[in-house]
Amino acid sequence: MQIKLKDLGHYSGAVDGVLGNKSLDAIAKLLPSGESPSFISTDPLVWGSRVSEAFRMRVRLMARLNHWDANDLMTVMAFESGGTFSASVKNAAGSGAVGLIQFMPATARAMGTTTEALAALSPVSQLDYVERYLAPFKTRLKTLSDLYMAILWPAAVGQPEDYVLFRADKGMTKAYFQNRGLDVNKDLKITKGEAAALVLARKKQGEAFKA
Repeated sequence: MQIKLKDLGHYSGAVDGVLGNKSLDAIAKLLPSGESPSFISTDPLVWGSRVSEAFRMRVRLMARLNHWDANDLMTVMAFESGGTFSASVKNAAGSGAVGLIQFMPATARAMGTTTEALAALSPVSQLDYVERYLAPFKTRLKTLSDLYMAILWPAAVGQPEDYVLFRADKGMTKAYFQNRGLDVNKDLKITKGEAAALVLARKKQGEAFKA
């Protein structure tokens, strides 16, 4: 099946409209030292059957160009969107966040848009904003844990797994309340490892939906 590059986001310029040789040549120019365009993997992705082929290809491309793990990207989006991969799904705790990685209103404004505008995008188009959001952490997202922290609590990227994200006291009650589902042992604090464990479980669930 041919995938129209206009559905792959901002990599679609100056190409022939499909993911053929001309398109791969154009994409290859984005790579250092003339690296081969065979970098686009066709390996099945966790949760892949829940999204379109264009979505899967866009994730593979984004992961390859930024040295991220495509399965980890799929996992955090599955976790954040409740398995829907919807661009408009809203945060159940009422934070105002929407979409694939639950963009907060302030985050949307910082990227020159709004949560309403993000929610109106297709899932594939919203991946451009996922990439833009993660770009500042580009060289630091080596693990699923750190990738998820970039979304949930950026200050925890690179921190040890026992790093405390939220407590039910010390001025973080609201943040704890909005994320209390991550408090697995119910000790009124949420550590990086505790939060990441739930995301890892979602990755294992995604094996049943590989495509």
